Amino acid sequence: MAPPPPPIRTHTLHTTIIIIIIFFFLTPTKPTPTPTPAPWPHQFHSILSMNYSGALSLIDLWYDWPNGRNFNIIQEQLGGPPLYDLEWNNGTSFLYHLRGVGSAPPTCRTAQLEVGILRPDWLSGAEYLGQQTVDGFLCNVWQKVDFIWYYEDVATRRPVHWRFYTGRSAHVMTFEVGAVLEDSKWQAPWYCFDKAGGVRTEERLSFADNSEELTQKRSLRGVMVF
Repeated sequence: MAPPPPPIRTHTLHTTIIIIIIFFFLTPTKPTPTPTPAPWPHQFHSILSMNYSGALSLIDLWYDWPNGRNFNIIQEQLGGPPLYDLEWNNGTSFLYHLRGVGSAPPTCRTAQLEVGILRPDWLSGAEYLGQQTVDGFLCNVWQKVDFIWYYEDVATRRPVHWRFYTGRSAHVMTFEVGAVLEDSKWQAPWYCFDKAGGVRTEERLSFADNSEELTQKRSLRGVMVF
């Protein structure tokens, strides 16, 4: 008959468990990388619901980085005809209506800014603030130069919401990656130009103009340099 196995020494078992625990706590773990915002797709179409102190509007946004252009078609709630805000990467912007109000003719203003449209990586360098649920989506949140707070869906990395320091906020209703507006729609109307085909300088707005549209435009493009 085989002899019984030697008894397990309790102190040996305890020592083994202690060694395993110490090894577990001393083994370095990979730090969790800080989330960074996804670059904007080079081309997309989005519908934005805007709120500014209770004043509501819709923006039909077309972003086209390869062709150096960005289009915001802005409809104020129960307002007049839409405002077309056409931006080019050379810094030129056209703000116009396709029809006037009442019997007034349509209008066009132009502006020459120091920088072009937003780059796809315009949020590079933004400070990560953590996670927050917005509009029913769990979002990663960043802020850049105390100017804009940007909320991105954790699951899909699509933008959900952004908010400016002024209180103006955008809620992203649709986000169509790869959608492109046909070229004919990017042409500013004839009354934005003089007879020689140049921009009508008598209606050109300076960079120092303080209209709300241009103030927001200058500030948003300005975040690219930080």
